[in-house]
Amino acid sequence: MALAGALKGVRAASAGGRFLRGLSSSAALLQKPAQADGAFPVTLLPGDGVGPELMHSVKEVFKVAGVPVQFDEHHLSEVQNLASEEILDQVLESMQKSKVALIGKIHTPMEYKGELASYDMRLRRKLDLFANVVHVSSLPGYKTRHNNLDLVIIREQTEGEYSSLEHESAKGVIECLKIITRAKSQRIAKFAFDFATKKGRNKVTAVHKANIMKLGDGLFLRCCEEVAELYPKITFDTMIIDNCCMQLVQNPYQFDVLVMPNLYGNIIDNLAAGLVGGAGVVPGESYSADFAVFEMGARHPFAQAVGRNIANPTAMLLSSANMLRHLNLEHHSAMISDAVKKVIKMGKVRTQDMGGYSTTSDFIKSVIDHLHPHYGI
Repeated sequence: MALAGALKGVRAASAGGRFLRGLSSSAALLQKPAQADGAFPVTLLPGDGVGPELMHSVKEVFKVAGVPVQFDEHHLSEVQNLASEEILDQVLESMQKSKVALIGKIHTPMEYKGELASYDMRLRRKLDLFANVVHVSSLPGYKTRHNNLDLVIIREQTEGEYSSLEHESAKGVIECLKIITRAKSQRIAKFAFDFATKKGRNKVTAVHKANIMKLGDGLFLRCCEEVAELYPKITFDTMIIDNCCMQLVQNPYQFDVLVMPNLYGNIIDNLAAGLVGGAGVVPGESYSADFAVFEMGARHPFAQAVGRNIANPTAMLLSSANMLRHLNLEHHSAMISDAVKKVIKMGKVRTQDMGGYSTTSDFIKSVIDHLHPHYGI
């Protein structure tokens, strides 16, 4: 009741609350009957770069594991001339039915073609995917500079620097607006503290640059401080973004859950992924009050690896396993994530990004082999 009173009138915060109530039961928002054939509908967007190859790997593993999921596949790509309002509407229609999606990286071209907001950004906005969650965890058997890491990065991803509000105020002078609102700052702060509470986490660190951006980041920081008072059992700390980057490299063990605005989260996601092996091994997910999207934690298209059969499918497979857990398919989720982690722990099959010489196909074959003996498929 205290929380409801403190945040009364903040519609966005209540939306976050609706999702978080669902978080406690893994998929309360998805308590709906599966299709007639017993399969759960899932929207699939292969994306660009190696995305289609990674999705093919997921399909192979799902087929062997007998996962009761029916993919509704759509191709949304600005670099393959497969982006239009019609396709975007089809994706949104599919999401309205499935509520869940598995997506690859939708590449955003740097060229300005008259529309500032990319289709990837527009999709996230239309679905109101305000919370991006990246769980950075060391993989047993794969040694990096820092081992036994376990931290969570939560970022607001519907405003901030990624507001697509730019214009040329005078020749050679560009103004780019950063939007920070109380409603969305409170919503993401509440999400972070609820997440920490439900997952048994002990500390939340708000990352900011309020010493320079006193109004924008100052508002974000104040919202985090206000929400923190409602969670006395969770330790609350603050850290300036540049110091946070240094601390992550020097001593990442001091962090538990980090919450931050859009741009900082994008940078920290990639930095933290590098601590445990790179973009190929870290899963991610994004949430709204009604939808859940599962993807790679560090969003890279790996265009240089297209068609070479060298991409690391670990992150996408772990993301798909997290998706299955969200669908309450706990058995299949554990089956796939355990198989992936066993392959990595054994160390015999490693893709190039992990210092090995194995192909994507080699990795998938090994994962499939590890599905058989333990689970009797």
